[in-house]
This record gives sequence, structure tokens and C-alpha cells, in this order.
Amino acid sequence: MSKPLYTIHPEAYYKVFFHAAKHPHQPVNGVFLGTQKGEKGEVSILDAVPLLHHWTSLSPMMEIGLDLATQHAETSGMKVVGYYQGCERIDDTSLAPVGEKVASRIRTGFEDAVAFVIDGQKIGNGEVALVPYHPLAATTTWRPVSGEPSPFAPGSKFQLSAPNLPSEAVKYVQDQNLHFAFGDFDDHLEDVTIDWLRNRTCLP
Repeated sequence: MSKPLYTIHPEAYYKVFFHAAKHPHQPVNGVFLGTQKGEKGEVSILDAVPLLHHWTSLSPMMEIGLDLATQHAETSGMKVVGYYQGCERIDDTSLAPVGEKVASRIRTGFEDAVAFVIDGQKIGNGEVALVPYHPLAATTTWRPVSGEPSPFAPGSKFQLSAPNLPSEAVKYVQDQNLHFAFGDFDDHLEDVTIDWLRNRTCLP
């Protein structure tokens, strides 16, 4: 079945980048929020909500975070449209089993859900540091998107709303340290003043 076009907008890309930059040696994960134009129309990935940075399983904290992120999406006029994950090793771009479970759960509420794994080897050099995954038919198994053109290349079903998002994200981390103002659900549990759902203070 044909998949729609997915376009990642600045707020979503920056937040994922900041999450990975703040916890470079820990696994991180979160969800993407967005909208879709009609049935099977373009999916605009507009925002990201960071969940955890020391997760190992589908824990109660993960469940609570997902529920709160879903409620936040609905009150903001969006849906949870995808999942993202960063691994401990920079050369690991595999979607973990817990990631497959979370992505499959998101898919029950949004048929065109997508998952992304952060590419740690690209994240600091200005390239698009996301590897997209799609589910295999009606299964809960997810595989990297393959074929030509490659993701984020001209003509691909995966695009950025502006080509300079990766290089801009690097500058915001290196020059302005915006990732230090970023917080996920784990951080919020330790300090309830951290607005992990919106993260307005870290946005350029």
C-alpha cells in the first residue's frame, strides 16, 4: 500500500536533535505530533514530545508519558503520528523491540504512523540524522525504509520543510547550548517545573 509524503518541520526536528544532544550516551525516545491532509494525504510532522532518556522497557512511566503526550496532541489540534528513538551506540540505527511496540500502538490510532531512529554518526555533521521505519503489512515488525530515492533525497516520501534544518540544529547546540534548556518526561518527574510537553524555552 502506498505511503503518504511525510514532511518534518523545524520544531519537530530541533526537539529531537536537542534530546539526543542533551543525552548523547543514553537511549532517548519520544513521539511526533502532526496533522494529515485528508485520508492518505501528506503528513506534516509539526512537533515532538520527548519521553525518556533511561528507558529499557515498556514501563509504567512510558505508558503515562504516552497518554499525556496523546492528550496534549489532541488539545493542540494534532495527532500522535510517529515515534522516535536514539540508541546508546552512535553506530546503532536499529529500532529496539520496545520501539516497535510503541510505534505499533501509535499505529492503532493513526494508520500512517512512522518511526525514526536517530543516526548518531550523522547528527553532528549537518546531515539529516533520521532513519525512517515502516511496519510490515499488518504485523508489529518494523523495517527501515529502503529503495530509491533514499529518504530525504529529492523525490523521496520523506522531506524536511527546509533543507537547512540539520545545520541550523547543530548551530543552536554548539553556539547557543539550547539543548541544556530542553527537558523530557524523565526530567519533569525530577523537576515538575520543566514543561516537557512544550519545551518553549529551548526553541530558537
